[in-house]
Amino acid sequence: MAAPTPSPTAVSLKLLIDPIAHRVLFAEATKDFVDFLFNIMSLPVGTVIRLLNKQGTAGCIGNIYDSIENLSESYMLKASGKDILLKPMVMNYSANVAPLLPIMEFSKCTKLYRCCGKQVLPYVVMDDLTVGPMSVKSIITLLNHYNIKDLGDLEEKVIAVGVNEGLELLRASMLSKTVLTDVFLGVKKKISVKSEPIIH
Repeated sequence: MAAPTPSPTAVSLKLLIDPIAHRVLFAEATKDFVDFLFNIMSLPVGTVIRLLNKQGTAGCIGNIYDSIENLSESYMLKASGKDILLKPMVMNYSANVAPLLPIMEFSKCTKLYRCCGKQVLPYVVMDDLTVGPMSVKSIITLLNHYNIKDLGDLEEKVIAVGVNEGLELLRASMLSKTVLTDVFLGVKKKISVKSEPIIH
């Protein structure tokens, strides 16, 4: 069976799965996927809550969002006060990030890290979203860590990660230590995507 071809708004991710333990050991990822993960760190809290429609947030932070949303403009110092809090500017730290979240435009682009050569260096992304450069040594270390003796027991699966998976990864990254397993092997709780752009 041929691997799925990612669309222009998706990136390819190769998962190494232990079917006996029902877990993703790690993913082989390109710079595009790593850019997506790293850009999560630049998202303002208001944007994250809005993207997840408050259902994927932990604790009471959604209540704060609702309070601001329901507060009369007369209580705000500026007419744009609500927008600054609920629809803050989002920074994009890579010019080539695939749009895996429904954000239409960014405020600026700046490079924060680099790959060797022509940006073809693969990365290893652990189930807990720890990211590092892929090497033979790192793979052997991971296989030893999981006590894998026979590579024939493992499965490889190539998936296309798009907007829905991007939202699931964002949600799971705040709630779980086994994000890749939860999103790609577990029972997923669907998150509805708002059709309006986050940034105006």
